Amino acid sequence: MAVSDTTIRHYTESDPDVRLMLRVRDDDAAAFAELVNRHQDRLVSVLTYQVGRRELAEELAQETFLRVYKARHRYEPGAKFSTWLFTIAGNLALNSLRGLSRKKEVRLAAQSPDETGAAAPHPTAASSAMPTRQADRTELCDAVQAAIATLSERQRTAVLLAKFENMDYVEIGEVLGMTDKGVKSLLARAREKLRQALGPYIERGEAVGGLTGADAMTQELGSVEGGSR
Repeated sequence: MAVSDTTIRHYTESDPDVRLMLRVRDDDAAAFAELVNRHQDRLVSVLTYQVGRRELAEELAQETFLRVYKARHRYEPGAKFSTWLFTIAGNLALNSLRGLSRKKEVRLAAQSPDETGAAAPHPTAASSAMPTRQADRTELCDAVQAAIATLSERQRTAVLLAKFENMDYVEIGEVLGMTDKGVKSLLARAREKLRQALGPYIERGEAVGGLTGADAMTQELGSVEGGSR
């Protein structure tokens, strides 16, 4: 589908990443490196939650950027760059999960901090932490991972894009090929499912400040809206 001049102008003026990608289209290697630096960490984090394995997420992120680069000469800014990027990444993640499912090799629940993408604690902090506190933190991370794994592929993607990329209904719809009303309904069902799975942790107030990654996501479950801004 051809992109209108008005749309191209809008996204070129409003999105600095689009301007970088237009330079990539002209074979500017430095611009491509800058795009990778800007988005790689967040992309790997989102993909890790989608596929459940850090190593696989890193491979999918590399493949995503490879596809971006291969498509550079055909690029037209019809959406925010991040929307386009996560559309490519999301399709790769879904295809990967379906392939793994057929082989019965899917591991949706991460088993270690390295796999979840959470930062490793500083040695001093780790040695001074109470064992009970560390056990609670591990239990909470595992519970969040397990809860996310129960979502459908589309629900999981929508929640992650809303939380990690702050995308609104329209932007998430562009990634998933849905209307904004469809995304709103999808997120509402996903929120309810997560609340049911994680209700005991939220009620006990175990998702406290200072926790990262999956823990922080638990703390904010009630505020996932992704509404238009």
